[in-house]
Amino acid sequence: MVQLATVDDGVLVKTDDLAKSQGIPAQFLVDILTALRTDRLVRSHRGREGGYELARPAAEISIADVLRCIDGPLASVRDIGLGDLPYSGPTAKLTDVWRALRASMRSVLEETSLADVASGSLPDHVATLAGEYLGQEQERGHG
Repeated sequence: MVQLATVDDGVLVKTDDLAKSQGIPAQFLVDILTALRTDRLVRSHRGREGGYELARPAAEISIADVLRCIDGPLASVRDIGLGDLPYSGPTAKLTDVWRALRASMRSVLEETSLADVASGSLPDHVATLAGEYLGQEQERGHG
């Protein structure tokens, strides 16, 4: 999707070209593109000159939109809704931990667009979080 965000409006990208550039099998990519088309995130055009393009401007498609299409909910716990988690007693506050995780993920994924990633200009709060994480990893000797 980010690669599609980097091409000029009206330029169609062929499946084989996308697959090669991303290093993934073409059939796997076709399955992904089918899901993205069903969710109206991409448009396909048939024919010799056909291919794929974003269905709307890259600035209007969040990373969350793409992930939800491909993987489902952003944060799930054992595929159970947060209101249905069976925590009680000393573990009851785990529900709030999962809510905080989901809120954190949303603040990054819903507020970062394909255009942001393609341009290399992430929202300030996302860049700050990434920098903090990198610093923590370097402190631990993992970076």
